Amino acid sequence: MTQVINHGGGVHSIEVPIPDNPLGHTLVHVLDTDRGPVLIDTGWDDPAAWDTLAAGLGTVGVGIADIHGVVVTHHHPDHHGLSGQVREASGAWIAMHAADTAIVRRTRASQPGTWLAYLAAKLASAGAPEDHIAPLLAAREKGGRMRTLPGLRAALPDREIVPGELLGLAGRRLRAIWTPGHTPGHVCLHLEEEHPAGLPGRGRLFSGDHLLPGISPHVGLYEDPDEVTATDPLGDYLDSLERIGRLGVAEVLPAHQYAFPDAAGRVRALLDHHEDRLTGLLTLLARPLTPWQLAERMEWNRPWADIPYGSRNIAVSEAEAHVRRLVKLGRAEAVPGSDPVTYVAV
Repeated sequence: MTQVINHGGGVHSIEVPIPDNPLGHTLVHVLDTDRGPVLIDTGWDDPAAWDTLAAGLGTVGVGIADIHGVVVTHHHPDHHGLSGQVREASGAWIAMHAADTAIVRRTRASQPGTWLAYLAAKLASAGAPEDHIAPLLAAREKGGRMRTLPGLRAALPDREIVPGELLGLAGRRLRAIWTPGHTPGHVCLHLEEEHPAGLPGRGRLFSGDHLLPGISPHVGLYEDPDEVTATDPLGDYLDSLERIGRLGVAEVLPAHQYAFPDAAGRVRALLDHHEDRLTGLLTLLARPLTPWQLAERMEWNRPWADIPYGSRNIAVSEAEAHVRRLVKLGRAEAVPGSDPVTYVAV
């Protein structure tokens, strides 16, 4: 049975399943407006997810064809995946921050093998062993682009979410807050209306993946093959967290797990978590290590030997994001002449 929760004040959430993923589901939120329902995120591009979304909407008396618009918190396939099908069925507009729209555009236009070549080069520069990189190079030689790759069918957004501005939703006050870190264009959405149950605070926050009650979201390197300057995604994320903590919202409606109060307390816990992790990495970097070697030694939710191939790529990206933060803070530096580059605490 499709799980639908009425959060009051014209807001519902629908648990839309993510295939073969420990997260289980994306919480797609439905926001009533004077011009029709608006979705916040859509779920993964999968037949079961589509059927669940349609069933959930039916539970609240809405059909897919009734959807007026879609606001996408970020471009990841468990949030943006079904947007194209929603648009086809309803004619809905789709809004996203420009930084993530650029990623969608690049994904749709990329040449065969481009992503595989980029990923192989990034992993090599991070110190990944040859046997880990070999499958990527082999896939590239075979023509390289898997049509099952998530994100290829997602819609190109036709509206831009502008940070700090109210979205044009009739009868609602929904303000965009730019919260880069998880992706360069991630946004949270502040519903600047009194809480329907009278909870103290300044409205409610649709937090996407930025602020979750029991998970520290992935913060890795931004995926841009044309990147020429070293970005600092973890620094972006920590700054964004502090911005959200200052809002004083009554309740957070995240895209995974469950709704929760005390956003400021959760922000403090995440800031402390990352500070502890950075301190622990400095201990590991008492001797020079590549990002791959650092990832092998970091604490994850399972031993390194049990982490699947694709998840290792994500882990290495997160390790390098943390190293970049340490370098920017002046607490670590690259070892001159090392190839692949190693880092050491200073």
